[in-house]
Amino acid sequence: MAITVLIVDDSKLARIVAAKALAALHPEWERVEAGNAQDALRILSERSIDLAMIDFNMPEMDGLELAAEIRSRYPTMPIAVITANIQDEVIARAREVNATFVSKPLTEDGLRGFVSGAALRLRSGGM
Repeated sequence: MAITVLIVDDSKLARIVAAKALAALHPEWERVEAGNAQDALRILSERSIDLAMIDFNMPEMDGLELAAEIRSRYPTMPIAVITANIQDEVIARAREVNATFVSKPLTEDGLRGFVSGAALRLRSGGM
């Protein structure tokens, strides 16, 4: 099963780092990038996306707001909110939208748990 991952971050460098970490874990997974929430929502309306990795700090709509919007449209999609802002409030808000909190700097090891869980959920057909 081909899996497509949407990587959303307003930093091109951060998207490159995320794509590289993901490729190290699952080189066969397709990666699609968006530089902001509006681009992400447009991509989601145009093509099939299996899971999303979203930066928290973005202009206009933050990653948690985007995660909530995606969750309302795709209730079973695995979503990771990635941030260096490790505060209880951010972690709690990520849990409220059923997203996985992943801390920055993003590494293969830091991403491994989310990706493994997402792969299992996708293979089992959802939640």
